Amino acid sequence: MPATDLLSETRACDLLARLFRSRGYRIVRNIPFREYGVSFHIDGWDAKARVGFEFLSSEDEDHDDLSLEEYKILMAAQQRGELALFVIDEVEPLSAADLEDTVADFLDEIEAGRAARRGAKAAGRRQKKAAGKKIAKRRAGGKRAGKAAATKRKLAKKLPTKRAGKKSAKRAGKKAAKKTAKKAARKGAKKASRR
Repeated sequence: MPATDLLSETRACDLLARLFRSRGYRIVRNIPFREYGVSFHIDGWDAKARVGFEFLSSEDEDHDDLSLEEYKILMAAQQRGELALFVIDEVEPLSAADLEDTVADFLDEIEAGRAARRGAKAAGRRQKKAAGKKIAKRRAGGKRAGKAAATKRKLAKKLPTKRAGKKSAKRAGKKAAKKTAKKAARKGAKKASRR
C-alpha cells in the first residue's frame, strides 16, 4: 500500500467521526474518559449511546495513554454490553476504504446487538404481561367460583326443598287417606247392599 493511501490520526479520526455521525451517533471529539478505573482522552465519544472510538498512535503518544490492561478492562465492559468502543492501532496501517469497511462492520454489530437486547426486553415484558394476565384470570376465576358457590348456598337456603318434601308427603298421605276412605266406603256400601 503506498504511503499516500495511509491515514494519519487526524484524517482517520475525521473519517471515523463522520462515519459514526452518519449512523446517528452524536460524537464529541477529544474529551476526557474516566470510567472503570480507566482515564484517557478519547478521540470520539457519544456519552448517551455509550459508543465511541480511539485511534492509538505514536503521534499523540496514545499507547502510553491507554495501557494494555486498561484496554482489556474496556473490552470486558464492552463484552457485558455496557459500552461499544472501536479501537484502532496505527501499527496496523489502513486505507480510508479499509477503515470504512471495518467501521461499518463494527457499527452493524452494535446495532444488531442492541436490536437483540431490545427484542429480548420486549419478549420479557410480554412474558411478564402474559404471566400477570394468567394470575389475574386465576384470581378472578377463584373469585367467580367463590361467588358461584355463595350464590348456590343462598339459593339453597331460599328454595323450599325440605318444605316441598313435607308438602308432597302430606299430599301423598292425604291422597292415600282419601283412597283408603273411598275403598272403605265402597266396601261398606257393598256390605250394606248384601245385607
